[in-house]
Amino acid sequence: MTVAPSPSLQTSDTASERPREPMVLIVDDSPMDRLLAGSLITNLGGWKVGYAEQGKEALELLAREIFDLVLTDLQMPEMDGLELVQLIRSKHPMVPVILMTGHGSEEIAIQALKRGAASYVPKKSLARDLADTLDQVMIAARADRDQRRLRDYQTHLEMHFVLENDPTLIPPLVGQMEECVTRMQLCEASGLVLLGVALHEALTNAIFHGNLELTSGLKESDETTYYQLADERRKQSPWSDRRVYLSVRLSRFEAVFTIRDEGLGFDPSTLPDPTDPRNLERVSGRGLLLIRTFMDEVEHNETGTQITMIKRRYR
Repeated sequence: MTVAPSPSLQTSDTASERPREPMVLIVDDSPMDRLLAGSLITNLGGWKVGYAEQGKEALELLAREIFDLVLTDLQMPEMDGLELVQLIRSKHPMVPVILMTGHGSEEIAIQALKRGAASYVPKKSLARDLADTLDQVMIAARADRDQRRLRDYQTHLEMHFVLENDPTLIPPLVGQMEECVTRMQLCEASGLVLLGVALHEALTNAIFHGNLELTSGLKESDETTYYQLADERRKQSPWSDRRVYLSVRLSRFEAVFTIRDEGLGFDPSTLPDPTDPRNLERVSGRGLLLIRTFMDEVEHNETGTQITMIKRRYR
């Protein structure tokens, strides 16, 4: 590897007091293009530059050295830019990649952008556009890194939602909950899906069974009528006036989800045992079975209008 310091980065007695200059790794099998890109970056001042002739060498350098950004050609032997982008995103997700595109590489550039490249600069426009592109990507990368660092200091998170009886709100809401649980590092990837399923079932129950007063028996016997009646009641009082309340409390140790509806309620003791094999085929027990299986603790209030679900941090 060759590292060329910027002309403005001369050593001095105060060098150790200054922040580290960002490092750019240039990957290109053309010596002329490598040096051209390197000289443009060096002349900007405030940057250091490293070089690699092809993708495999670039990955080896990334494993040994700290680089803040990769600037890569797309068309290279052995490993093209698309494959390199994918491997960098997999192995070094915090290192953004900028593509250098040439004539004939447009299609692969689009694929690379879809698979994680941060931006691109046509080789014919390097002198004009490279500086702005570097600044733009580095600002975005620093903001993302700062956000990730800030998450490490967050110990609690609390949210409250008041929802209409609209089932289309459930998927984005569940997605947001999964993102928050991930931020608090409470759940591994496989468990995240299961938690999402449990939340989806509980919110669906609150809308359809709670506020709209639709029975599982009707769904089991006539699903079409079940959903037609749901559409009608969403527009009619008193059902249309009811809301679903979701409270979320997250810590580093557990996630607590409380869902309350404004329906007539029910006696929780009358619920069928979802773990009984005889009830597995029944529509009425499926949601509760999933909720109890995927959550660590589940509790209803006495009137059946509220369910509290707890997911504890995985070990």
